[in-house]
Amino acid sequence: MDWVTCAYSAACTGIACRPSGLCLAHLSPEQLQEALLGLSPGRLLDLRGTTISGDLLSRILDATGARPGRTRLERVRFTGDVRLSGVTFAGDVSLDEATFERLASFFGARFDGNVSLAGARFTRELSFHGVAVRGHLSLDRAVMSRDALFSQAVLGHGLSCERARFDGYATFDGARVGDGAAFRGARFGRTLSFRKVSGHAGFEAAHFAADAYLSATGRLSVARARADGILDVAVARCGVNLRGVEVTGTTTLRLTDSQADLEGAVLRGPATVTGRGRSTLTSLRQVEAASLTLFGLDLSTCRFAGLAHPSGVRVKDCTFALTPRGVRVSLRWPMLRWFSRRRALADEHTLRGWGEAGGAGTTPDRLATLYSGLRPSDSATSADFAFAAMEMRRQAGHRWWLSLSWLVCGYGMRMGRAAGWFALLTALAAAVLWSSASHAERQAEPPGPAAHR
Repeated sequence: MDWVTCAYSAACTGIACRPSGLCLAHLSPEQLQEALLGLSPGRLLDLRGTTISGDLLSRILDATGARPGRTRLERVRFTGDVRLSGVTFAGDVSLDEATFERLASFFGARFDGNVSLAGARFTRELSFHGVAVRGHLSLDRAVMSRDALFSQAVLGHGLSCERARFDGYATFDGARVGDGAAFRGARFGRTLSFRKVSGHAGFEAAHFAADAYLSATGRLSVARARADGILDVAVARCGVNLRGVEVTGTTTLRLTDSQADLEGAVLRGPATVTGRGRSTLTSLRQVEAASLTLFGLDLSTCRFAGLAHPSGVRVKDCTFALTPRGVRVSLRWPMLRWFSRRRALADEHTLRGWGEAGGAGTTPDRLATLYSGLRPSDSATSADFAFAAMEMRRQAGHRWWLSLSWLVCGYGMRMGRAAGWFALLTALAAAVLWSSASHAERQAEPPGPAAHR
């Protein structure tokens, strides 16, 4: 400890008051009255390590006119209810490693500076509902044993709850988190409601032991998080990072003019991703999902390589990349090739050199498996994917007859090509017949007068 502790006993960690050498909790009534007279609004309040009862807290707040200045309450132990309604803290407040044995209600309080509750322990309920903090609020490593309420809070410079533990119900609905909220490595023992939050939020490597409902107006990251129950995410006009997330229950992701990345996710329960407006899914690489439904999404840049269960993916009303159209000359056989426009995966564009570089590990065989397994709802996309599966098998060098089938009839799915060959052969046959008939007719003509002379 970096302060002189109370002389009452070696067990007391309260900061000593001058000249008695005792902490505020161990002063005599006369000494306490004199110490309280030394407090005034807007001045430093330093009670580090002190044990504060409910009555002593009320007397301290009265002495400061409910407007203390810089406040240092590190390692303080509050034995009674803490109710700070109507209190304005004019400076920074430090409550690091403080212990709240009963209710801790900051409702109705105002903080003009930063607030730190790092490592604090809350035995009962914690309420920051509607609280305004002009600076930054930190609850890193804090332990909240009961419900924690942060709904409608206004945090000017953001919130940090890294490695914090929320054992009870936690709600942040309608909060405004300024520079963003960080929950890296946090654990939520019961339901988390993080709906309609204004600002960015990061839940990297967090553990949701129960259901989690997340909705924010800024960037949202749940990368490498683990959810044992329902994971429900809704974002608008921003990006969401779900890389490496592991969900045991149902996963629901709703995008509005937003972008999402699911690379490496493990979705053990049914999962649904829906999009409104221009909503894009950028990656499904290495995703494990036995049942995944994609609806209303732009998948033109989405990578599918390594998707574990393509047959479990249902696609409805989604857009894909389109292959180039026209005639191309190549040094490989066939040297002259023509392309018709069809829907294709972005991985095929990369493999063929039509798109951006990347997509390591993608092979024609793997793409053929993807095309065969995916289940688009519309017949046009299904036909294009069936054609693409055969095309990838041919690219992989499987059987010479695939090349012949592609050349003659487009694997039985481009009958116009077969009709063209038929017309060409018919024309050639007609030309041969016409030539033969003309030659026979000339041979059958009687010789002219000149031949008799």
